[in-house]
Amino acid sequence: MHTIDAKNRMSLPAAFRQQLQDSGPDGEAPKPPVITNANFCLDLYPHEDWARFEDQIVSIASVDPEAQAYARMMISGATECPIDKQGRILVPPHLREYAGLKREVTVAGVGPKIELWDTARFEANLHQIQSRFEGVALSVAGKLAS
Repeated sequence: MHTIDAKNRMSLPAAFRQQLQDSGPDGEAPKPPVITNANFCLDLYPHEDWARFEDQIVSIASVDPEAQAYARMMISGATECPIDKQGRILVPPHLREYAGLKREVTVAGVGPKIELWDTARFEANLHQIQSRFEGVALSVAGKLAS
């Protein structure tokens, strides 16, 4: 668990900082990670992963109204989020409010992205998933099989 200070900054675990500090092509300086709103939390992406993800969303959104809504939600909230020398990021107030981040934050690695959750909301979400885990697992297994 991590905390957000009075200046809206929070430190990231060292392993996540390394993951987020991807270097640019041909030895260019690292580009800052990108933070955006997600489903009840915030998503934090390495810059290059975000650029690929954004391109995929935009290509689908040109022909799919649901993808347009999704793109609007994800892309409009996206902000570059540099990591300072103390390993902290600044969580913009509009994103902090959206995700309900107060003081205690849970940092969860989920594939190529990192999720930032209000700790109480994260625990409630896990409890809700655990209560229906068998159905969730069967649904995912069916999608993996196809």
